[in-house]
Amino acid sequence: MDLAPAAAARNEGPLPAYRAMVAAGTLQADPAQMRAAEVLQDLWRRTRGYDPHPEEPEQGGFFGRFLRRKPVAPEEAPAGTPMGLYLVGEVGRGKSMLMDLFFETADVARKERIHFHEFMQHRVHARIHAWKKKHGDTADPIPPLADGIAAEAALLCFDEFQVHDIADAMILGRLFQALFARGTVVVATSNTTPDDLFKGRPGRDAFLPFIALIKRRLEVLVLEAARDYRRERLLDMPSWYMPLGARAEAAMDNAFRELTGHERGEPTRLTLLGRAIEVPQAAEGVARFDFDALCGKPLGPADYLAVATHFHTLLLDEIPRLGAENFDKAKRFITLVDALYEHRVKLVASAAASPDRIYEKGENAAMFARTASRLHEMQSRDWRSRPHLP
Repeated sequence: MDLAPAAAARNEGPLPAYRAMVAAGTLQADPAQMRAAEVLQDLWRRTRGYDPHPEEPEQGGFFGRFLRRKPVAPEEAPAGTPMGLYLVGEVGRGKSMLMDLFFETADVARKERIHFHEFMQHRVHARIHAWKKKHGDTADPIPPLADGIAAEAALLCFDEFQVHDIADAMILGRLFQALFARGTVVVATSNTTPDDLFKGRPGRDAFLPFIALIKRRLEVLVLEAARDYRRERLLDMPSWYMPLGARAEAAMDNAFRELTGHERGEPTRLTLLGRAIEVPQAAEGVARFDFDALCGKPLGPADYLAVATHFHTLLLDEIPRLGAENFDKAKRFITLVDALYEHRVKLVASAAASPDRIYEKGENAAMFARTASRLHEMQSRDWRSRPHLP
């Protein structure tokens, strides 16, 4: 997304930036997006110059703050703390673009924009692990963890706020209460309303106070944009690039950029029954793997189901020709395609050949025929227009 018009309107806020992008033809006017930009503009006004506890820089980086700052009791946000925003809507409605406009124009010295899953993995779980390693399991890591995060950012913008993991669910309530107590302002985008977070999962009753806290501290705005812009981009682009080589690789890079607005995704991790599935790149509900990372490892149906339910689109690089000599990979690819097909995950791939020529010879070639048929169907405009089934 070209944010140059936003940069030009930096001192005026996200609403003028949005209007500038519409005037420049970068965006098409959308009433729902305009309403969201107006709400973000109001928050922009309330956070101008906001800094709840400016401090002199301390030596020692995060762990210096983590260990030396005086803990603050986890209470309600102090008076005068601006309420944040929880922007919810279906995939492709422009939530991330709007939050980026707000973040780019926000007049807050200490601010950070981060994917929520990355925040939980690399900020929360990693730091809790380090704290317990130093202080033992009996020490409470939440107050100093919140101290460190609040010292780094008075404004936190989370993209793709979602809770799938029981370990995350058990931490979030106390952590966010502590962050709000330190005056941290939160803006988040999500595909899920607060009331539906962690719905149907074991242990959800213990998660309900967090949902109540989110609804109390963040304004919830449902973005009901008339068009799914990301799906429209997906419908218009090829989904199977061949043969393998520099042109196919460049096309895959461009597809990822078109679908996510990012040059590269962030590495992330899916936790499944005590195991972890490493995702090399992920952004905006899109995952990117090379073939060997997904089908060259001993993964099974549950692993591929986790990928299919967490991501609406999969980019798969360098599918080779398959045969009896690498039938273990072929079987995993068959299982992967079945999971993607059942959950209507959109597949964009680079391959050595067309689907019906990936596995042409050998005693198991007939088994692959159904997979080839599904891969052809998944390239059709009709199939790609169907919604993801997470």
